[in-house]
Amino acid sequence: MGEEKDILGIIAGGGQFPLLAAESAKKRGLAVVAVAHKGETDPALSEQVDRIVWIKLGQLGHLIKALKKNGARKALMAGTITKRKMFENVLPDLKGLTVMSRLAVFHDDDILRAVAGELEREGIEIVSSTAFLPELYAPEGCLTKRKPTRSENEDILFGWRIAKELGRLDIGQCVVVKRKTVLAVEAIEGTDETIRRGGRIGKEGAVVVKVSKPEQDMRFDVPTAGRDTIAVMERVKASVLAVEAGKTLLFDREEMIARADEAGICVVAR
Repeated sequence: MGEEKDILGIIAGGGQFPLLAAESAKKRGLAVVAVAHKGETDPALSEQVDRIVWIKLGQLGHLIKALKKNGARKALMAGTITKRKMFENVLPDLKGLTVMSRLAVFHDDDILRAVAGELEREGIEIVSSTAFLPELYAPEGCLTKRKPTRSENEDILFGWRIAKELGRLDIGQCVVVKRKTVLAVEAIEGTDETIRRGGRIGKEGAVVVKVSKPEQDMRFDVPTAGRDTIAVMERVKASVLAVEAGKTLLFDREEMIARADEAGICVVAR
């Protein structure tokens, strides 16, 4: 697979992010070894990488062994892990148990930083998940034909403050609001379910705000949105998606914005 300096490890979750990261790394002449999670990672990733090793959630020792055996001294984390699966049949190996035992609270960032720290102690540097895809960051401004109304702007500002506080507590990154009332906050269920829940309560015209955490570690857990986000909003007749410019990844941006325009949904990055 080439010399060690040419090998990138991808610790892969679900969604298209790991595939995009692998494709971009390959274009830059790197060999790619992926450690994929059973039940989460798209099997199509195997076609984008030089080597793929499948593990179960919590098998940190297996993960480290796979990266070291295949010569990866740098790795990135890309993709989602369904958080509720943390409570369903997770059987961590000895290394995973050791890291978990050190944590007082099982917050997203605490877990990921602990994993990153363990990898770095093993000589594997964790690099930014967007190191090879900076073009995915949301540009500042209104991205759709429709701009937010005055009342929607007020809801964006209101929701922004709530979402930042939610992020500061490392609970979630997304809130759904309407008329300066919080309809739903993201916890373990994820963004899509938060939008569904808030949208059902708000009936129609809900404003969705998704931001980075105040102390966001850009190596992992970067907020994302895409075509599927708009599809969920469309089903509950939500009206606005506000994200943080330069700190949110937008997947399938052209299709995402086209679908938003067709549905009359405003997408703004601030």
